[in-house]
This record gives sequence, C-alpha cells and structure tokens, in this order.
Amino acid sequence: MSVAELDAVKQEAFAGRMLQMVNDACLGLMAGLGHESGLFDTMAGMAPATSGEIARAAGLNERYVREWLGAMVVGGVVDYDPQRTTYVLPPEHAASLTRASGPDNLARIAQDLGMMGEVEQQVLEAFRTGSGVPYSAYPRFQALQAEESGEVYDLALVDGIVPLVPGLPERLAAGADVLDIGCGQGHAVNVLATTFPASSFQGIDMSEDGIAAARAEAAELGLANAAFRIGDCAELTGAYDLVTAFDVIHDLARPAQALASVAGALKDDGVFLMGDIAASSRLEENIEHPLGPALYTFSTFYCMSVSLSEGGEGLGTAWGEETALRMLAEAGFSQVDTQRVEGDILNVYYVARR
Repeated sequence: MSVAELDAVKQEAFAGRMLQMVNDACLGLMAGLGHESGLFDTMAGMAPATSGEIARAAGLNERYVREWLGAMVVGGVVDYDPQRTTYVLPPEHAASLTRASGPDNLARIAQDLGMMGEVEQQVLEAFRTGSGVPYSAYPRFQALQAEESGEVYDLALVDGIVPLVPGLPERLAAGADVLDIGCGQGHAVNVLATTFPASSFQGIDMSEDGIAAARAEAAELGLANAAFRIGDCAELTGAYDLVTAFDVIHDLARPAQALASVAGALKDDGVFLMGDIAASSRLEENIEHPLGPALYTFSTFYCMSVSLSEGGEGLGTAWGEETALRMLAEAGFSQVDTQRVEGDILNVYYVARR
C-alpha cells in the first residue's frame, strides 16, 4: 500500500495516540519517582506551596523538585497557579497517589517502570537469544514486590482472602500447619502468624535476601510460630493443612512440578489457596483488560524472562485462568473454586483440593 492510499484520518489518530503513549510513559516514570521520594505524600498534606516550600517539606533538592513539578503540571496531576507560582495536589488525585490510600495507590505500581528500564538492554538481547534475564538482574524486585503486596495483605489477607475458604479462619484459630511457597519477604506469613498464634507457619523462597527480610520481620514481631527457609517450591517436604501461593506460580521455571509438589504436600483434608493473575490465557480475552498492556510488558520484562533464564517454561501471560485450571487438574486437584476479592483487580484466587 502506498502512502497515498493510507487512511489519513486513521493515520493521524494513531500518531496522536503514539504521542500520548510517549507522554504517559514519561509521566509514569515521574510518578514512580513521586512515590519513592515521598513527594506525593508530602504534597497531599500541604496547602498550595512553592517549589521551594515543597522541597523543604520533603527534604529534597528544589531544582529537581521544580522540574518534577513541571511534569506533574503539564501531565494534569498537579494544579499550578502561575501568579503565585504555587502548586497543589488535588485530594481527588492524592487518593490514587499516596501511601495513605493503601492498595488504591497506583503510583506504587509506577515504580516498576524504573525497574524495567534498568534491564531494557538485557531484555533486548534476550529477544535475539531467547535466553531470558536472570533474577539477579533485578536487585529491587523483592522490595518493590513486598511493598505492593504488603498493603493488600495488611488490608485484606485476614478478613478478605482467608475467608474465601469456608471454615478456614476457624481452622487456623484452632491450630493448623501452614506453608507459603514463594513467600518473598514473608509478610503474608507474618500477618497470618500474628493473627492465628495457635497455628504453625512456614515460608519457602529461593531468595536469600527475601528469607533474611522475612526472618527479621518475624523476630521484630516476636513470632515464635513463623519460620522461613531457602528452598525450591517444586521440591516440598512435610505435610500441611494449608498451602498458599500468592502471585508466584506463573513466575516459576517449573510451575507444573510445583503444583504437583503442593498436591503431594497436603494432608488428606488439606487445601491449596493460590492467588495469581486475573487474566485470560487467550489474547483476545485480554483486549479490554484494564491493565492489559501492563500485563504483557511486566511479563516480557520479568515474569517470562526470569523463568526462561532458568531453563523454565516461561509461561508469562500464557498463564491465565484457563491454563491455571488445567494445570491444577493435571497436578491432581479435583475440586477447584475461583474467587475474587473486592477491590483487587490484579488477582483471582483459587481454592483447590485433591
């Protein structure tokens, strides 16, 4: 097709979309900085203020703060009064940008953009070789993941997620043996161990840094019923009343073996509670997903690439509800219910029994 045959209206509309895409990508990076630096939190509690006043309140350099504020103003995030040279963060915007917003804080997720930028050249090389990008290339991943999931656990784990399994709160209150696989920095385990002191909790993860952080938090909380160890989720030992896995199975090099290992580690009346990506395994079903582009980008830059680097399956977004249900059945789970938690657009929860 020659240039003359192009649909001029369609071409112009897409060019406009590309401009918006570039602007939004840049704004996303700046939003991540706004979260990490504490600027959003600082501004949420301030009346209209100058860049110098905001910088002093946040303990930051004024010149950098002023440039950041420029991006926030032209991006429609912060309001600006040119006569007084003051800036203000509208409360309606702060509701999606501050730590006080808990799981509704979308600026927290924007931090991932910076992390992905750090490995962009390695991902490009993986496009050529297919070898993937090793977990060691993501030194910030554990901390960012812990922050993102921690607010969900604090708000909803005990009162929203655990009750998805009928009778589970009562069972944990009476005393149960629990294992969390891919526990990361262990916050979910420590939240449950605090709430249910009669139960015994263990967490397992391949990350030494993650396990060290989990143990430190448990020690700080004085938890005698929480223990953590470095290990492979596909090679479990012991017998448990409950096994949990939150946002981890799709990242694993050997997800099928891990699910089979979980099935083998459950007691006869045990239950597997798994939270994972709320999306479809079929591309056409994800076109209207509110985080569709983000899911495929995160998969390319982390989930799929890390799995492939370990010689794994590299499921990425090939893992979805359809694949999850099939793999659970193949692992030996004959009863599987899917559940959602209000306000959680990222995850679907599976309650599985053998």
